[in-house]
Amino acid sequence: MIPRDRCAYSAIVDRPPLVLPNRARVVVWTIVNLEFWDISRPMARQVLPAPTGQVLLPDVPNWAWHEYGMRVGVWRFFELFARQAIRPTLSINARVCEEYERVARAAREAGWEFMGHAWEQMPIHKVEDQFAMIDKSLAVLERFAGKRPVGWLGPGLTETEDTPDLLAAAGVKYIGDWVYDDEPTEIRTAHGPLITLPYTVELNDIPMMLVQHHESAYFTQRCIDTFERLYCEGAERAKIMAIAIHPYISGQPHRIKYLEAVYEHVNRYAGVLHWNGAEILDWYLAATGNR
Repeated sequence: MIPRDRCAYSAIVDRPPLVLPNRARVVVWTIVNLEFWDISRPMARQVLPAPTGQVLLPDVPNWAWHEYGMRVGVWRFFELFARQAIRPTLSINARVCEEYERVARAAREAGWEFMGHAWEQMPIHKVEDQFAMIDKSLAVLERFAGKRPVGWLGPGLTETEDTPDLLAAAGVKYIGDWVYDDEPTEIRTAHGPLITLPYTVELNDIPMMLVQHHESAYFTQRCIDTFERLYCEGAERAKIMAIAIHPYISGQPHRIKYLEAVYEHVNRYAGVLHWNGAEILDWYLAATGNR
């Protein structure tokens, strides 16, 4: 099914407002993305284009740029979120648990939610047996984290027309690929409903820093502008603000203070909740009577 067959159009103003506990206004949903980049394939992204304009393998400089995030940048994230008492959602390629066990173990010990993000970083469309990859990824994450993930984010938000059906069949309860709302929504699959959570491509360091090439400080400004608008609207109905970050981007020394400034600003306000995806899912199902 194409997306419109799974979910009819719905104007947010036509829905009953959702209400957060204790008159809270905004849920800040932080998603840290951890990936495995296979050196034998073209890299998922490039910070340094090939001198000739032709991608050459092995792509050592771009592989090493990502590797910096796992060796150095991610530890700045751990320090930030421990200081702020925030436990993010971890969007993780399952292969990270094997290749970067030290990093995955630190996230597990910190109590972060593990969310499926495929086996390794490559488009879903290039996977020969999609269901086998989904099942393998979730099984590895379950063994490592002690709990089967209930959430899923496609690499680069990629899906085929069959992906929601395959995810639901594998036991996934929510996805982040459909960035079309401020609230969770329900979509149809061949195996029952699947909930979409409001992930983001706007407050996401890939499009903001690598595609649009904004200066580092702009990340803070856009996040604050978004938060203040949602906080105002949150007086009337619950709002969810996702922030999506990658250690090889926002974990760089010239960017980390601008990420820290976002949380320092947000946490000056009353009525702000820092929830992971599973917590948002549980709240939504209870609020809509689907639990």
